[in-house]
Amino acid sequence: MELLNTHPIKKSDLGFHGNLFGGKLLSWIDASAAGYSMQLCDTPRMVTVSIDQCNFEKPAKESQLLKIYARPLKVGNSSMTLYMEARAHNVYTGKQDLILKTNITFVQIDEGGNAIPLGEKAKTRINDLLQKEFDSNERLSYIRV
Repeated sequence: MELLNTHPIKKSDLGFHGNLFGGKLLSWIDASAAGYSMQLCDTPRMVTVSIDQCNFEKPAKESQLLKIYARPLKVGNSSMTLYMEARAHNVYTGKQDLILKTNITFVQIDEGGNAIPLGEKAKTRINDLLQKEFDSNERLSYIRV
């Protein structure tokens, strides 16, 4: 997975119970994912179509770093889906806890907001990343057996 962004969690990011506000976290994840989809597809014309179920696994606290990671999950004709993780990083120990994971789908649009096909270069780039992830997982499962 690729590290996309790191945010220090400040007092102004906290909700009523002293944890990172969920809306703030979703905003950071969506913005990071949008930027990554634009980078992979060589265009600024990528828009969020859907965000799958978001389960908040653990709370993130003030003074932790919130790290956002992503990897491509699938590519279609005009869309791509990213698997996203947000992890709270303890600066003292280096330990990271999973805070949230979700899938976000983006579609490429034209000037009128209509879906248009992704370029072949982008599809090839994403498929290469998918293959690299698959190969890495295959090696790991072979090693564990």
